[in-house]
Amino acid sequence: MSFSDPRRNKQLRILIQKLGLPETAPVNWIWLDLALTHPTISQEKNYQQLEFVGDSVVRLAAAEVLLETYPNEPVGEFAALRSMMVSDRTLAQFADNFGLERYLLMADHVAKDEAGRVSRLADAFEAVLGALYLSTQTMTLIRPWLDGLLKAKAEEIRQDPARQNYKDALQEWTQGQYKTLPEYRVKKLDPLDSSKSRFLAEVLLGDRKLGSGEGRSKKAAEQAAAKEAFLKFVNI
Repeated sequence: MSFSDPRRNKQLRILIQKLGLPETAPVNWIWLDLALTHPTISQEKNYQQLEFVGDSVVRLAAAEVLLETYPNEPVGEFAALRSMMVSDRTLAQFADNFGLERYLLMADHVAKDEAGRVSRLADAFEAVLGALYLSTQTMTLIRPWLDGLLKAKAEEIRQDPARQNYKDALQEWTQGQYKTLPEYRVKKLDPLDSSKSRFLAEVLLGDRKLGSGEGRSKKAAEQAAAKEAFLKFVNI
């Protein structure tokens, strides 16, 4: 199906080619156009519903990639990895790989809003995934080009000890859900005994305690607290 607007039709076809899909791919072009239409263009017809679908699609794709690539990892590690693999920051990076912003229809004032750029690119990327999934009701238009990005990101996280942790995973979750960061309170256990360096950490979101944990250092205690909170509250 083509559009009456030849320019838009050409734009969308170029994007599909950038994804590495063939010209004959069974793409629903109406949905793809909708996936790249910001709510400031139309309150009734925009990418929001497709973004809702795409959020589940990218989480499923990431879960499948992790299971296939690291079959012996525990589910807790999968959850922490996936949280970072599908974060707004990561999805915006993926969107930038394909120059997605140039195909996104939006009001001028939105295009100039640098603070909201990561969020809108991530939303549009998810919406594109939603449109491609619904085109066939399968992952056939998605995994051939998305798998490589997800595998590379997973390996990047695993190779960087500073990023492969529950603190980062919990932070990504609280930012995505509540637009705020968790806070940690740490105290030393047995403060009078200098030979036993052990700490207790609590992680809070506002006045709400999410979890607690102990460790031989402040950082280790914070990690333990973040892990308890992440596994308790995040839908893995």
